[in-house]
Amino acid sequence: MTVFVDDFSMPFKNTWGDQITLEIARQLIEQKGFYFLAKDERGNFRTIENLQFLAAMNHPTAGRNDIPNRLKRHFFSLNMTTTSQRSIENIYGRILEVLFNPKKYDDTVIQMKGYLVDATISLWEQVKKKLLPTPAKFHYTFTIRELARVFQGICGVAQKHEYKVIQNCLKMKEKVRQELFLIALWRHECDRTFIDKLTNVNDKKVFTDILDRVTKEKFRDQLGFDEEVLMTDFLFADFQREDVYNEYGELEEVAPFVYEACPDIDAIRKRVNKKLEEFNEKYVSQKMNLVIFDDALRHLLRITRIINSPAGNCLLVGVGGSGKQSLTRLASCICKQVHF
Repeated sequence: MTVFVDDFSMPFKNTWGDQITLEIARQLIEQKGFYFLAKDERGNFRTIENLQFLAAMNHPTAGRNDIPNRLKRHFFSLNMTTTSQRSIENIYGRILEVLFNPKKYDDTVIQMKGYLVDATISLWEQVKKKLLPTPAKFHYTFTIRELARVFQGICGVAQKHEYKVIQNCLKMKEKVRQELFLIALWRHECDRTFIDKLTNVNDKKVFTDILDRVTKEKFRDQLGFDEEVLMTDFLFADFQREDVYNEYGELEEVAPFVYEACPDIDAIRKRVNKKLEEFNEKYVSQKMNLVIFDDALRHLLRITRIINSPAGNCLLVGVGGSGKQSLTRLASCICKQVHF
């Protein structure tokens, strides 16, 4: 049996600097077994054969533990270094190059490829340096996965070119230039990827300042846009389209999920309230009397985005009665992913 142990350096250190769990693991590796602690068999040794161990851990810096040499000596160590900037540019530049195909998009969109990749890498590097992990914020680890999540949102829009979301800026009250729409989409995906991971207002302010600074450096100076135009705060949702019914009230075509910008917060709130009414009519026993205020609406949009994302996952943290379960239930219904 191959045993994989993740976060090998995480166990708490006691007064003498030992990590008790790791000592048990070391005993199992060295002595190929362990002693029983049950009263009837206390002191008897149980041998376990044919085990091999693989383990993974973060570099022991920024408040992270190391593991004792007496345990480390049993392993062959491989150091996985951070991907170089050139490699990252090649990876995501190639992805955007395929999506922003000249047969589907004009030069205005295609030229944004390099700017988006450069801005995302710059933002990612600054966030890693500024928002470091601590024992209270051990999840502040910003890896190459965060880059993937930013581009995943952009790719989700670019892939559905048949709906002309980028070209026509559908659902918005006023049509904006394609470059500005892409910048707005990029800022939104950066918010969802990074800011939703932060735990307090001060850290969120730090990230917002970094995002604004990178936006100015990468888009204002190089593309010549006004600062006010660049600092967008668009909301995006993928459930804004209506089902198609015939004259007899029969469903003919289910509305597709198209990730596109919302006209404004009141328009999407109206849409959500309509979905809530449909939920209450369909699931009478699960009826919910919710007030969709601004924060609740923004949380709902986050949850629907994650549910409809490939391999999407999230952890909702809050006091009891704050609406975590209700919003998740409504979001699941909107995404057609639940049946009560």
